[in-house]
Amino acid sequence: MSDKVVSLGSKKSKTKDNKHEEEQKQELVYCSFCGRPNTQVIKMIEGPGVNICSECTMIALQYFVLEDRIPCKEAQQILKAFWGKAK
Repeated sequence: MSDKVVSLGSKKSKTKDNKHEEEQKQELVYCSFCGRPNTQVIKMIEGPGVNICSECTMIALQYFVLEDRIPCKEAQQILKAFWGKAK
């Protein structure tokens, strides 16, 4: 699995040979919302039967902020935590 895909599910431990083979052939993971593969987005979160890319996550967060579904103070903390790690 590429470093662009974050898996929320548990996977079997891989041997050294399997890791090397997997690095050579990048596994495509598609966003369940927009359909883009992990090669076209910043990050992909892989869950049990569903995936979401970083772009769709940000769109959803912006929607919640604009619709007052997340109080602005909490949303700012989430955004600060998200962008703070990117530095």
